[in-house]
Amino acid sequence: MSAYGEELKIFTGNCHKKLARDICQYLGTELVSCEIGRFEDGEISVKIEETVRGADVFVIQPTSPPVNENIMELLVMIDALRRASARRITAVIPYYGYARQDRKARGREPITAKLVANLLYTAGVRRVLSIDMHAPQIQGFFDIPVDHLFSTNIVVDHFQNKNLDDMTAVAPDVGSVKKVRTFAEKLNIPMAIIDKRRPQPNVSRVMNVIGPVEDRNVVLYDDIIDTAGTITNAAEVLDEMGAKNIYASCTHALFSGPAVDRLKDSPVEEIITTNTIPQEEHAEVLDNLEILSVAPLLGEAIDRIFKDVSVSVLFK
Repeated sequence: MSAYGEELKIFTGNCHKKLARDICQYLGTELVSCEIGRFEDGEISVKIEETVRGADVFVIQPTSPPVNENIMELLVMIDALRRASARRITAVIPYYGYARQDRKARGREPITAKLVANLLYTAGVRRVLSIDMHAPQIQGFFDIPVDHLFSTNIVVDHFQNKNLDDMTAVAPDVGSVKKVRTFAEKLNIPMAIIDKRRPQPNVSRVMNVIGPVEDRNVVLYDDIIDTAGTITNAAEVLDEMGAKNIYASCTHALFSGPAVDRLKDSPVEEIITTNTIPQEEHAEVLDNLEILSVAPLLGEAIDRIFKDVSVSVLFK
């Protein structure tokens, strides 16, 4: 019997069952049995195999690639739980897909991050728990509580254990300056900024580097590595400028398209990421990939939400 009795129930979709099991292990409970399949035409079927009436339910499902499949699976699960009379449904979305479509950059474009927020609420979600949303203002797209956690302390602990001398934290673009400044302050190291231009989506060009990088161990720090163009271009420039060792760190490693090949051919010494999305496939092809677990962070947040105690201590 779980220490939480029958009131706390944790479910997961098909996207990242290992993370869900790790969170349950941290909490000392077990996943609730739920059968998720596909009909012959590809439609999603969900069968909740025990009662959830009056329960506080948490559904763990990153909306990483295949994004649309994982979002739809999450929505169908939530609808099933709502119709089964769950008391409250919290969507635990370690990686929030469509977060980069948070505004209209040009005319006649959608704001898909807001659309996903609307869909989650309509399905029955009454609280959202996520990590390092690409745009923090996405919290305002919801009319329900959003607990927006950060992986910074997990990465800071990793580098503190390395005991590297002469470190510099590097922002790969201007948009990541705030998070890199926080990272640098926690490690008490200087920071540098790369001035980048993006002539088209998933294409970047480095213009200038501002800050100390020569003969230093540099850490490129960002929230997402997608096609790895930004990170590898930055790494090559830092290498040309005389950086000692180059580390690349992110919260969400999507590694889309040419990313793996680019990283293999880059001067990056080590790639550090978290397991907000499944990384087993990437770990098989990237020998220098270090994966840090967010299960304790999410587990602690779930415990605090369930017990109705402050979650804000986890934001610090």
